[in-house]
Amino acid sequence: MDQKTLIIAEAGVNHCGDVGIAKKMISVAAQSGADFIKFQTFKADRLATKKSELAEYQKKASGEEASHYDMLKKLELSPVDFENLSQHCSSEGIGFMSTPFDIESLDFLCSIGMSHIKIASGEITNYPLLHEVSKKKKPVILSTGMATLEEIQEALNVLKSFDSSLHISVLHCNTEYPTPFEDINLKAMLFLKDQLKLPIGLSDHSSGILVPIIAVGLGATVIEKHFTLSCDLPGPDHLASLTPAQLREMVSAIRICEQALGQYDKQPTKSEMKNITVARKSIVANSNIAEGDLFSSSNLTVKRPGTGISPMKWPMLIGKKATKNYVKDDLICESV
Repeated sequence: MDQKTLIIAEAGVNHCGDVGIAKKMISVAAQSGADFIKFQTFKADRLATKKSELAEYQKKASGEEASHYDMLKKLELSPVDFENLSQHCSSEGIGFMSTPFDIESLDFLCSIGMSHIKIASGEITNYPLLHEVSKKKKPVILSTGMATLEEIQEALNVLKSFDSSLHISVLHCNTEYPTPFEDINLKAMLFLKDQLKLPIGLSDHSSGILVPIIAVGLGATVIEKHFTLSCDLPGPDHLASLTPAQLREMVSAIRICEQALGQYDKQPTKSEMKNITVARKSIVANSNIAEGDLFSSSNLTVKRPGTGISPMKWPMLIGKKATKNYVKDDLICESV
């Protein structure tokens, strides 16, 4: 494969508002082999009104009585927390990333050295935020859940308003948690690649690890997947998240997939070259042949090993005179 898939272990808000849990998640993500761990940076007061309703999947996980605002308030981390998490990522050898949901959070994350900017699906129509992202001149990863092609193109136009060469990866996404398999529609990822001429990837909310692996096989250059320390923890996203063991398995499977994809070419590989003479066949005597006899389809046949004349030379040999004596199963040694 031409490039390594960027794997983002999405911690999101699965830290339950506890920085200690967040640090444990960093260690788990680093041990899995993921390239980045990603959190979410927001303040409830800037993200939702107090009358904002929960999504259906959030109601199932958080309880009908909780408001969207109240849920978010419990999941906030402070700027100091994020500084500590960024430093902890450095010590664990994994990249730090967090999705900003407002301009203040964007500025803060860039101020502590975040290398990539992730834009959540819900922010794809947030012009003020997109406009500020365009000024940062950092690689952007844009999720496109719930979006039409036209909305994606409009967002890209805003993101490129300050720098038309800005590096942007576009992630196909479905925002239902967990996503029903019949709604994943990985072909949409290929459609986006053809239409936008940009690197594509997948932000996956389906159950298990199969879908991201298929996506890599189809050409995804970025994979984002939620994980949790335990699916029994309280919060909106745990039930649609991988366990630590599943996260390790997914990363390992993606790396194997990359190796298996190989290069856009068809040549015998080094490992199989030694099998050519064993598996292929040669033209051999099917009966005793005397010098001067004419080779024919009755006194010749093809058998292993492939150390003699290739059977593809058969038409050139038929009708020629033997220049020596052969007994049955001898490799035919003639100039053709």
